[in-house]
Amino acid sequence: MPEFVRTHCRICTNQCGIAVQVEDKAIGRIKGDFDHPLSKGYTCPKGRALGRLHHHPDAIETPLMRRGDRLEPAGWDDCIDDLAARLRRVMEEHGPNAVAFYFGSGLGMDAAGYRMGEAFYNALGTPPKFSPLTIDGTAKVLVSSLVGGFPGLSGKTDNDNVDMLLYVGVNPMVSHGHNTGMFNPAGPIRSVASRGEVWTIDPLRTETAGFSTRHLQPWPGKDYAVLGWLVREVIDGGPLTPAQPVQGLDSLRSALDGYDRATASRVSGVSEDDLDDLLAAVRRHGGVTVETGTGVTMAESANITQWFAWLLNILTGRMNRKGGVWFHPGFLMQFDGFELPLMNNPFTPGAPTMPHASGLIGDWPCAALPGEIEAGNIRALVNLGGSLVRSFPDANRLVPALRKLDTFVSFEILRNETTALSSHVLPTKDQLERPDISFWDTLSGSLSMLYSPAVVEPMGQRRSAWWIISRLMQRMDLPVPDGLPPSDLDPGADDAMLARQMAAARCTFEELRDAGTVSRPLEFPGKWVDDHIERIGGWFLAPDALLQSWREMRARDRDAVMPPLSFIPRRQRRKLNASLSFLGSPADIILNPQDAARNGVDHGAPVRVSTPRGAIVLTACVDEAIRPGVASIPHGHEIANVNLLTSVESVDALTGMVRYSGIPISIGPISIGPISIGPISIEPVAAESAAEPTAAVEACR
Repeated sequence: MPEFVRTHCRICTNQCGIAVQVEDKAIGRIKGDFDHPLSKGYTCPKGRALGRLHHHPDAIETPLMRRGDRLEPAGWDDCIDDLAARLRRVMEEHGPNAVAFYFGSGLGMDAAGYRMGEAFYNALGTPPKFSPLTIDGTAKVLVSSLVGGFPGLSGKTDNDNVDMLLYVGVNPMVSHGHNTGMFNPAGPIRSVASRGEVWTIDPLRTETAGFSTRHLQPWPGKDYAVLGWLVREVIDGGPLTPAQPVQGLDSLRSALDGYDRATASRVSGVSEDDLDDLLAAVRRHGGVTVETGTGVTMAESANITQWFAWLLNILTGRMNRKGGVWFHPGFLMQFDGFELPLMNNPFTPGAPTMPHASGLIGDWPCAALPGEIEAGNIRALVNLGGSLVRSFPDANRLVPALRKLDTFVSFEILRNETTALSSHVLPTKDQLERPDISFWDTLSGSLSMLYSPAVVEPMGQRRSAWWIISRLMQRMDLPVPDGLPPSDLDPGADDAMLARQMAAARCTFEELRDAGTVSRPLEFPGKWVDDHIERIGGWFLAPDALLQSWREMRARDRDAVMPPLSFIPRRQRRKLNASLSFLGSPADIILNPQDAARNGVDHGAPVRVSTPRGAIVLTACVDEAIRPGVASIPHGHEIANVNLLTSVESVDALTGMVRYSGIPISIGPISIGPISIGPISIEPVAAESAAEPTAAVEACR
């Protein structure tokens, strides 16, 4: 008889409660857990697809090792021995810094595996490190450091009380687990709109814009002009009511001098009447709460836009106050339990081949990886669960570089383009095969911790990531953390590794395991936040690095001319970045009818999209939901990899963040038939199989 096992989805950091049907070791139906105290039965299509992910035909069940030109099955001992010998040889011949690490999202959702990966990295003396930080989120860390004096200030909207909410480049109806921490997002957004106002700034009329009071459509990456003008107006005419001390107000006001409504309208592409209406709404509600997303952080102007968003929250009294932004005090590490240090210098040395770009809190720019390999600086790469080919910029340059590595090991559960380039592939337990805790606790929408039991036995020879890494460290004669269980096959071994992560948590591991979910009352406003800001002398409104960036941006804007067509990134409801393609979200491009007609493109037809770096083929979705001059392309599709359009040369100097938005493109219709573009062969979608207009638009909204 089938049974339902209660656990949590770990597709994103929201971690909704789910009930998984199990029969004869197979995953059947997955539904929301209506008894879960936080998600209360809500799930999205991604979470309900975990069974299909587990039983995917491309699942990897045994270690793979390259022999000649082929990846062939190998036993764990043989594979780890060979890998250890090759990594030791690289270190002996070129030094430990010749071994680089990528901390991908795959092991990023594996608490014990991620921590053991960090132990491995530290045992080598902190060699080059890459992570998704420089793919989608550096601006948030930068601004929290420079303005708030601490990179761990992770702000959340007080959805229960906010009355004036401004979404900028974020679509929580789809991405409600990416720092947003919102279950069933339609409900909270509707509630805010009913008691107040929700405004969305985005070139595309997204699903969230459809629930909003008003929607403004700026040029890509130019939303900072709207926010900068609002900041100046707030300083000059209110509501200037900061809840904490501030410093640098005069310098900030001077930097914004002359940035009038006409300038903001010209730069942003938003009408002066719309700007007036937005300012009136802010003053009507006595302030504004601003929330941003990857539509901001992937743009060239990311740092400026994120800075202005924080300034609006600070100056209108919404930081750490009811109806504004609350800061997560942490469940595993309790930020409210000690005096936060002043950490307002997040810049660290970057890659030697990219001297013009800083590292950020120890991370090197992902854009630097191909150059470092080509220069011979990096000879081996440890990929902890990342789809590099679909995630890193400039796949045209990345793929040939990866082929040059002496050793390239990937921890992965599915075959993909990245595993095909690897010398060793190590299959780890997937999320239904291992117990876990909600490791990225500060990204959740509550002060809580979740325990997820294993649902099924591991397929084939899959093993726990922590065991694989510790075994590899032993074979390399590296120091291994004390007290590890001898094997992940021992009863309770995975739980013991999770218990190690909770030594300083707000509850014991035993309490969590027995309850499944443990929540603690949230102090809001948080005294620990006010104490920190008072201790450092107030919010730093005008950091030198951001002031200089702003001066440079204003100078460029004086003569800037928008290109005929630029693309912006997009997440899809039935896809998560580089995974879950089998759910059927189309590799499409949303075009305004004017742009489609100008370029001879018909709805549903294949279209060639190119930049000086390369080209891909997408299916045209012609819709007035996007403003003229802008196209929307989802990321993470293997048949149409948007990273064939991006360039490692276009990198933010402050953070190393690559530019993924506002990139000029050329488009045109193509003939049906296979084409080869860059290092990847692409099979275009036939016109007759393209999505109907309604379905295509729904897939992206």
